[in-house]
Amino acid sequence: MIRHIEIRNFAIIKEVVLDFHDGLNIITGETGAGKSIVVEAVSLALGSRADTAFIRSGEDKATVQMIADYKGEEYIITRELSSGGRNICRINDSIVTLATLKELCAKLADIHGQYDHQSLLDPESHISLVDTYEKDKILPLKEKVRTLWQEYRDIGDRLAGLRKDLAESNHQRDFMAFELEEIRNAALIPGEEEELQDRISLLRNSENIYSNLSGAYHAATESEGALLDGLKQISTMLADTAPYSNALNRLSMRADELYYEFEDICTEIRRSRDEAVFSPEELDCAIAREEEISRLRKKHGKTVEELLEYADSLEESLSQIDNADEMEAVLQKELEASRDKLYAASIELSNRRKQAASMLEKLISEELHQLNFGDAKFLIDFKSTLDGDSEAFSPEGTDKVEFLISTNKGEPLKPLSKIASGGEMSRIMLAFKKIVGDYDEIPTMIFDEIDSGISGIAASVVGRKLQEISSGHQIICITHLPQIAACGSSNYRISKHTEGDMTFTTVDYLSHEEKISEIARLLGGENITETTMASAGELVASSEAR
Repeated sequence: MIRHIEIRNFAIIKEVVLDFHDGLNIITGETGAGKSIVVEAVSLALGSRADTAFIRSGEDKATVQMIADYKGEEYIITRELSSGGRNICRINDSIVTLATLKELCAKLADIHGQYDHQSLLDPESHISLVDTYEKDKILPLKEKVRTLWQEYRDIGDRLAGLRKDLAESNHQRDFMAFELEEIRNAALIPGEEEELQDRISLLRNSENIYSNLSGAYHAATESEGALLDGLKQISTMLADTAPYSNALNRLSMRADELYYEFEDICTEIRRSRDEAVFSPEELDCAIAREEEISRLRKKHGKTVEELLEYADSLEESLSQIDNADEMEAVLQKELEASRDKLYAASIELSNRRKQAASMLEKLISEELHQLNFGDAKFLIDFKSTLDGDSEAFSPEGTDKVEFLISTNKGEPLKPLSKIASGGEMSRIMLAFKKIVGDYDEIPTMIFDEIDSGISGIAASVVGRKLQEISSGHQIICITHLPQIAACGSSNYRISKHTEGDMTFTTVDYLSHEEKISEIARLLGGENITETTMASAGELVASSEAR
């Protein structure tokens, strides 16, 4: 419930401070005085779109601050706009995002303008209005349908994707099989290319390698004064001195180690020499193998390791193609099972909607009769998207809902958009707000001249209906009709004046006598007579007696 609002430098408002009360708060004023600007400011505080055009001419920023109660908690909401485009939202002095502000304020107040009845003229919005009634029972079913619809669509997308991929893959299957066979036949081994390059280098230089290895082995073991023999002799001589001291013993041991190490080296030289036999056939084979690997790498632009991974992916793709019929059958079965669950949930939702709609029809009809539609008939018409050649599920279920009405006796039921005038739509919308408002938890309703297009008895009826709604909700209503203004439990007058070349708007809370004077102004304009004042007093007394 909105308790207090302060508006500074907003449009033509320099500073306005308002305290709202329980019940029906009525705001009146001359045309152009700024009545709707107050609603714009409240709307801004509640999270509507910010526009620097709202900033009062000559000022750097506009500020709207509101104090509201919700479920025992008090909230101080601040919205600040700067001429530089900065938009600051605060809740209890903490800066929050606009999304956070909207989430809270959606629970605090609901604003209805004179053009809001357009939603009633749009059949697409009718299903949401039905679902709002008994929402505690309907919304869980809607969420179930939405979840099952998403599952149904996902499976359908997968099945369609499989069929598309299969159609495309069938054209490529032979080429994929050829590539797989080519790579598998190459019997690629990670690291093989590097080993081939080493082997080719050895084979191409085998003559030079053999010559040097043979010379080295001869010098080490076979020549006169061979190095291995010399080391053996040294090792033997030092062994004879070893017993005489620890130092000589260590020296002898080092000589032994050197001899045995060199002996191993000589053995390796002989083995490498014997293997370094030039073989043109082996060289040709190694070069051919290297060229085969290099060709595959260049053809596919991949390393050997990537080629092996690519072959695995080709194998998997071919397996999917070869088993596509089985996979398609599995997905088709899943789709049918999902469709059955979605169908059952949609029917359950539809039945619940129709039960709610039946009750809502009666309640709306009763409200319309109270709003001076004595001969009105109201019907909520259901059609199914499952009828016809192709069924169509949606996240909302399978219902198409449209409101039909007959406002005059003997006339057939027709869509609202084809039968109702502007004044009638205002009363029809008020009937909806009365019914739906009884079932939501939004404490404050704000009406901005929804009385447009009505007058006389209809205006009095609307005033009584607003009084009735205000018994369970705080109502803030801007009106130009005296019959509605007379019903207010708290009345305010907006006025505009100029000082020099500046325009200022003020809002005053009206005493009982000032309320009567304001209603007299609405009745008689500038010519307020005793008769006009008396009529205004009668209007107020009549509304207070209800």
